[in-house]
Amino acid sequence: MSTVLSFYALCVVVLFFKMFAISCYQGFYRISRMTFKNVEDAKLVGRTPSAEELPQVTRAKNAWLNDLENIPLFFALGGLCVMLDTPAERTILLLCIFTVARMVHTFTYLAAWQPWRTIAYFVGIGCLMGLAGMIVSILVNQAGWV
Repeated sequence: MSTVLSFYALCVVVLFFKMFAISCYQGFYRISRMTFKNVEDAKLVGRTPSAEELPQVTRAKNAWLNDLENIPLFFALGGLCVMLDTPAERTILLLCIFTVARMVHTFTYLAAWQPWRTIAYFVGIGCLMGLAGMIVSILVNQAGWV
């Protein structure tokens, strides 16, 4: 297995656990506060449904939704970099920085820390652009357009 593939696989697993942790975070707040918006969940614990979601759960949901906008793009672009054999050092660097940026983004989102959340977001986007740029460069060179 190539070094790039190993780093890519590690980053995918880290991001999986990060997203799983957001789900656990939501569950922790719902269970510890015994506050459930869904009727069936509240009924299960003998409570009436809450009219509104807990603020911590809402923040976690928004962080999760932001992940769903960015992490699948990372999976696709990173996978393409592995398949196209983009430059190893640059690829590994971008994969790792993206992964750390997404972790920082989630942490700062949950903590409501600005401008750090936005900085982490744009660092991640920059990594995606870098991965995309390497893919385009490889494809252009292979096609003989340059």
